[in-house]
Amino acid sequence: MPMEQEKKSIMVTWDFSAVSYHALKHAIKLSHILKNNIMLFHIVKDEAEEQEAKPKMDRVVEEINKDFREEVTYHLHQGKIFKEIADFASAEENNINLVVMGTHGMKGSQKFFGSWALRVVAGSSVPFIVVQNEPGQKDRYTDIVFPIDFKSENKEKLQWAIFLGKYLNSKIHLFKAPVLDKDLQKKVNVNLNFAIRFLIQNNIEYEIHTSPKSRNFQKDILAFSKKIDADMILITTTKHITKADYIFGAKEQYLISNREKIPVMCVNPKSNFAKVGQFMYG
Repeated sequence: MPMEQEKKSIMVTWDFSAVSYHALKHAIKLSHILKNNIMLFHIVKDEAEEQEAKPKMDRVVEEINKDFREEVTYHLHQGKIFKEIADFASAEENNINLVVMGTHGMKGSQKFFGSWALRVVAGSSVPFIVVQNEPGQKDRYTDIVFPIDFKSENKEKLQWAIFLGKYLNSKIHLFKAPVLDKDLQKKVNVNLNFAIRFLIQNNIEYEIHTSPKSRNFQKDILAFSKKIDADMILITTTKHITKADYIFGAKEQYLISNREKIPVMCVNPKSNFAKVGQFMYG
């Protein structure tokens, strides 16, 4: 098989909007570092809409090649956005490394019905990077905020902190939750020490910060990220997300659609942690 076909792809969700172009620019920046291909993914309702979308996508690909000097491909897929995007990205045969998705944030009815972005992200086995603006002027994503609380899922996103640290040469800012309960404090410290151990083992630069003792860890994360001019926030989504989380707001929803418009990498918890070793041990 030719090497070009063996490359992994960065998948960009595409709906012809301005935020799609923001996502594309992030994907281009990442692809130059990771040496991945770029594939635009556009959802259609039926065969008729697919036939209508094909010439539009052909023109988009041609324009991207002309304006950005980037060779991209596209895939038209029939179905619903809340299921098909995550399913396609997660299928091993599609060889997707990660997904970059643009969002308009929490506006209008979304404040009541929940984050559109969160509904798409939930269930994917590959991470989503959710963006609201085009990338900044830096060559790389140099500063990444890694919130640490008492949950075991912290360990699952660590593999991606190591991946980003290695390939993007990023500094990982471990941001520790303020916890008064002694038992929970122990769990936070276990997660912190676990993260430090593997960051050191992989020669990744890191700093430790502690959140002020406020009642809203998410707001503290965002305030800290703004203060250090973070390029990305790395979070784990709610493990067993429900309809109530979409309506009333899972905690990560606030960060995904944050008002500072900082990109957020969302990692979904998995039932098994076996694959983490490929990133952690060398």
